[in-house]
Amino acid sequence: MNTSGLDGELRDGRHLQPIRVYYEDTDFSGVVYHASYLRFMERGRTNYLRLLGADQRALFEEAAKEAPGFAFVVRSMQIDFRKPARMDDVLEIMTVPLEVKGASIVLHQRVNRADELLVEANRAGRLRVGRAGRGRSPRRSAPP
Repeated sequence: MNTSGLDGELRDGRHLQPIRVYYEDTDFSGVVYHASYLRFMERGRTNYLRLLGADQRALFEEAAKEAPGFAFVVRSMQIDFRKPARMDDVLEIMTVPLEVKGASIVLHQRVNRADELLVEANRAGRLRVGRAGRGRSPRRSAPP
């Protein structure tokens, strides 16, 4: 089965992910529920990393064996909800890295319907190691 279209595409340093809005993504009035945008953006982030070559399943399986408690956690989010999307809309999630530093990354994401900006977000994440809910930054090896 050819699944290449499921992950979106990398173009001009950005990741573009098409998403169709389904009934399950909306509230009782047919407008996209605000938390659904977070799921859409997470799909964009995940597929962006996949197209860059990150095998996330293998990373988590290896981490479970070698470093239990390893996680990538969202440290902060700034979201601007501008206009609503509705059932059956086809949206495009654009993801671009703003800053990559050590174990941290800041992503800028936009949710568009055609050329219309609906939602804009900056998400900062950090690699963490530790028990669930009690994470800490990974330690760097001391120089020899």
